Amino acid sequence: MTTKSAAAAARATVYGYPRQGPNRELKKAIEGYWKGRVTADALRSTAAELRRSNWRRLADAGIHEVPTGDFSYYDHVLDTTVALGAIPERHRSSVEADALDGYFAMARGTQDIAPLEMTKWFDTNYHYLVPELGPDTVFTADSTKQVAELKEALALDLTARPVLVGPITYLLLAKPAPGVAADFEPLTLLDRLLPVYAEILADLRAAGAEWVQLDEPALVQDRTPAELNAAARAYRDLGGRTDRPKLLVASYFDRLGEALPVLAKAPVEGLALDFTGSAAANLGALAAVGGLPGKRLVAGVVNGRNIWVNDLSASLATLGTLLGLADRVDVSASCSLLHVPLDAAAERDIEPQILRWLAFARQKTAEVVTLAKGLAQGTGTITAELAANRADLASRAGSPITGDPAVRSRSAAVTEADARRSQPYAERAAAQRAHLKLPLLPTTTIGSFPQTGELRIARADLRAGRIDAAGYEERIKAEIQEVVSFQETTGIDVLVHGEAERNDMVQYFAERLTGYLATRHGWVQSYGTRYVRPPILAGDISRPEPMTVRWTTYAQSLTSRPVKGMLTGPVTMLAWSFVRDDQPLAETARQVALALREEVNDLEAAGTSVIQVDEPALRETLPLRAADHTTYLAWATEAFRLTAGGVRPDTQIHTHMCYAEFGDIVQAIDDLDADVISLEAARSHMQVARELAAHGYPREAGPGVYDIHSPRVPSTEEAAGLLRTGLKAIPAERLWVNPDCGLKTRGWPETRASLENLVAAARTVREELSGS
Repeated sequence: MTTKSAAAAARATVYGYPRQGPNRELKKAIEGYWKGRVTADALRSTAAELRRSNWRRLADAGIHEVPTGDFSYYDHVLDTTVALGAIPERHRSSVEADALDGYFAMARGTQDIAPLEMTKWFDTNYHYLVPELGPDTVFTADSTKQVAELKEALALDLTARPVLVGPITYLLLAKPAPGVAADFEPLTLLDRLLPVYAEILADLRAAGAEWVQLDEPALVQDRTPAELNAAARAYRDLGGRTDRPKLLVASYFDRLGEALPVLAKAPVEGLALDFTGSAAANLGALAAVGGLPGKRLVAGVVNGRNIWVNDLSASLATLGTLLGLADRVDVSASCSLLHVPLDAAAERDIEPQILRWLAFARQKTAEVVTLAKGLAQGTGTITAELAANRADLASRAGSPITGDPAVRSRSAAVTEADARRSQPYAERAAAQRAHLKLPLLPTTTIGSFPQTGELRIARADLRAGRIDAAGYEERIKAEIQEVVSFQETTGIDVLVHGEAERNDMVQYFAERLTGYLATRHGWVQSYGTRYVRPPILAGDISRPEPMTVRWTTYAQSLTSRPVKGMLTGPVTMLAWSFVRDDQPLAETARQVALALREEVNDLEAAGTSVIQVDEPALRETLPLRAADHTTYLAWATEAFRLTAGGVRPDTQIHTHMCYAEFGDIVQAIDDLDADVISLEAARSHMQVARELAAHGYPREAGPGVYDIHSPRVPSTEEAAGLLRTGLKAIPAERLWVNPDCGLKTRGWPETRASLENLVAAARTVREELSGS
């Protein structure tokens, strides 16, 4: 096909779209269902209307092929587990009794049955539910959801493409089921799984699908020859079948590397590749393998993970190069738009000059359509759009918001000594034990306590002017008093103030640092019905005044027990924001670290003896390719040490991480040089404790014994059992007792019961140790 005819074939599409609705209608309907206020039929009706609205809006914007099957009540990987019949045995009866309730039980657990483990989706802040597989797993096809949603879109007279998690990625994301040997490799189930995928594909073809997209993001990671051979075998099998739709195999988040020639040779009709950021290397790699003759290429040239306007001219240049490498080139965002907010036009509080720099899902859709038009019909048809885009880019590049000479000078003056504590850990630990006088197996929480309805109402009343700042502060004081009193009565050893004043662990700080922008409607799904509003890191960072000292000091005035100061660390401030893309991440992290260092020093000066700097995003931000790890971990760990490096030896520095795979960053955890680390461990049955022990981790650690992402209350014996497991890996003098994560999303009744059981478990195990 000639270049001209290839351009004429260009179409616009996206891989997926935000699920929540403009006012988070899905979240409200699901939570209403859980509370018994919304019926199952009403929930399904809300979901169906949201899907139809999304598809119509995409089609009206000029998207030629809309995605189906990407919509989910909780998580698309869990949806795949259901479609494949891989229901854990402990949940099978509840799924058979009521499919919807059983689905939510797998996601959230019940009082008697633990949920599936949850962890991060590659290097994003989205969480997926980990499949549990074993040698006895039997897969059975259930294409009900996929077929129904495809038919909904076809009934609207739309061209639709179902989207599924591909078989290789599904198996590589899975873990051995409880009771299965830890060395079991789910990928060994591939030959058993492929006929089930083939059946689902056949069902979709029969329902009217011309194309089906199989997402294989796991192939952008480093893969062994055996894993690459499995991918080749999988697509030879699926591609060789006749009763199937055309197959589009999609990858995103990074470069495909050694997997690219495998997929290029596979008997499938199309590939979807990311060409943004580090994945831009796919361009040269694709040329090196001879392109995709006779195949469709969907080119992800609009970054689906950031919120900055696309450089349309640069993307058109990339697309022009790609025209000679495939039979047909279509245009898309680099990944599902699930990872960005819905509509920048809804933001009324951001200055118009800055708003023009931003592109959320709807704006990114428009960029994709513009690029497809320019590619198909020539740049002369998009002259106005290109001129406006150049002006937007120039406005951002020339804005004084993006540069502060004082901040840059301070960052440049940092020395290696600034990122080191004054004494080694052993000496610090002795000083801290003498100062804090904590018992064996000290108990604490991660930081936040439930955000009550009354507190949310007070916050809304303050914004609306129904109460003044003094009235709001009295409400905050009352919340802190309640939290401190409860912890003292329960017997917790190191207290927290509960973070009643904070709307979010990143947004709260972003609103108090220069260089950040906060959105009003920029909601992004983190997991299930949990949505966050990531702030936008637009310029250089500084701290005008203390951010947490007042409330931490107030809490300390209510008790003689130590109260932890609570801060969000520099890497997490970046990872859970939409970070600027016009300077290296390392420089931005250093700026944030210096601002937080001021806060740490002020907390210590105010009498705070324990300070926690949370870094739950350290692992999730780890690059997907091992070749990029060393550089990232060097600046990430330096940023943490820079934040905490200026305190006295007897000030105890904590950090916290949750819901990620920690085994491959244990050395980095060690390099943080925190005195105490608390980690998610309940759902994984203390796996991280074993990983720390295997590494020889020398400091104190608190692997969680209370899974806070489930409404169930762990019994005293359950928590004690996890503690005993932890003690097999971590000596008692270095083991802390705490939940997996903060308690903001939980209700007070379950929080009270769970923490009382946690403290009772610590006492039980202390008594066992003293009697042994």
